[in-house]
This record gives sequence, structure tokens and C-alpha cells, in this order.
Amino acid sequence: MRDHLRFKSSSLPENLLARPQACRYKTRMISEIKNAQGETLDFNLHNANEGRQVVVIGHGVTGNKDRPFVVALANALEQAGINALRFSFAGNGGSEGRFVDCTISKEVSDLGAVIDALADHEICYLGHSMGGAVGVIRASEDDRIRRLVSLAGMVHTAKFAETEFGMEKPDEGCMWEEESCPLSSTYVNDMNAIDTVVERGAQIKVPWLLVHGTEDDVVPIQESHDIIAKAGDNTKFVELNGANHVFAEEHCEPMCNAVVDWVKGQFG
Repeated sequence: MRDHLRFKSSSLPENLLARPQACRYKTRMISEIKNAQGETLDFNLHNANEGRQVVVIGHGVTGNKDRPFVVALANALEQAGINALRFSFAGNGGSEGRFVDCTISKEVSDLGAVIDALADHEICYLGHSMGGAVGVIRASEDDRIRRLVSLAGMVHTAKFAETEFGMEKPDEGCMWEEESCPLSSTYVNDMNAIDTVVERGAQIKVPWLLVHGTEDDVVPIQESHDIIAKAGDNTKFVELNGANHVFAEEHCEPMCNAVVDWVKGQFG
């Protein structure tokens, strides 16, 4: 199993793993989110105030909303007085759907369903890894995303599929030897069809934070540099020395701080 799949919650600061506060969001309660296929998406709200600004957090491939660093980030936002919603894409975690149907294209649609449910909110979307590619595509064509954060964001999708899963036969093999994560031809074909989201960088007009670790062996830090080169002057880049793909151990808190500080500056 790849190192990025082994992430111990005990390596995170206890204050960032604390149980979220009780819901007290007053603008409009959200009881259910369904995607275009009618599948219910599992989510958690971290309600810090009664405002309409919210950070929506999407995970990467084989991940879910309950990955320790995702929970830590949502808690850090809440503790800083910022509302957050973390959710699992269909087929992942507690969301309905089949993992074999998961693709970037479907997850772009899933994110649209989340945004629909938050229709009266001002949205900052934060995507990790493949969720970062999802965010770039969605933000390039959906102006309801007012701010964007790419956390170790995937850019070259076809290259990722070949590098990570090229030795596996689609519809027979698994992702990173995880039997619960079968490698489908649907996924591979979608990754190849997208190829790269690098040119989408020029289409992102909203404020955009990119955070990447220098020791990321899943999505190399060069991918952030590649897409920034196509973007305008609306980007901010934070390089975390020594951090891996999931910002493990001592790198989690600096990642959270970088995101929280930027979002606070944006939301005011």
C-alpha cells in the first residue's frame, strides 16, 4: 500500500481532531444532498457562525470526507470561525453509489449537486488531489464557486492513471492493491479523455490558493507549478517543505494554518 494511504490520526494535534460543535447554522438547514443519479451524498457541516460563507471540502481518489487530515482541516476552519462542509463523492465513504462508477467527470457533477444544495451561500471549494482537478474543472465553468483551493491538486490526469495504475488491467486489477477500490475501465477512460486540466488554469478568474508538499510522490509538486504558469495573477502558492501527499504528521498543522489564514483573508 502506498504511503499516502497510511495516515494515523494520532499524528494530528488533538485540538484539530475534536468533535465538531453542534449544528447552529441559521441561513438554511441542509438535511440531504442527492446527485444527478439520485444517490445520496454523505456530508458533515462544521457550523462556526450564522453567515452564508462556507468552505466545501472534496477528497481525492480512494478517499472520503473522514480522512484524518480532512477532518482536521474542517475543524481548524470551524475553530477559526469559518463554516465548512466536508462530503464524500458518490461511491466513497458513506455516500451511495458504486466505487467502480467513480470518475472525475461524475465528481464534477456531484460537486454541482452540493453547490445546488448551498444555493444561498457564498462558496469556497477546496479539493484535495483528484478533488483538486474536480475543482478546477467546476470552477472554470461555474461562477457560483467564488474562491478555490487546490490541496496537492492533480493536474495531469492521464499521466496519473498511467503512473499509478498502468501495471493493473482495468476491470480486473485494483488501485494500490486495495480490493475495495477496483480499477475500472470507466475511470481510466475518463482520466485519459480529460488528459490534463492545465489549460483550465487560464479560465480560473476567482482568487485561488494552491498548497503542495515538496515530498509528494503521488501528485508531484511540479503539477501545481504547471497550472500556475497558465493562470493569471489571482493565485497564491504555498510550498510546504517535507510534506507528503496527505500532509502527514507535523505537516498537517502548517497546511491547516495556510488554508485558514488565506480563507480568513478572503472572507474578511
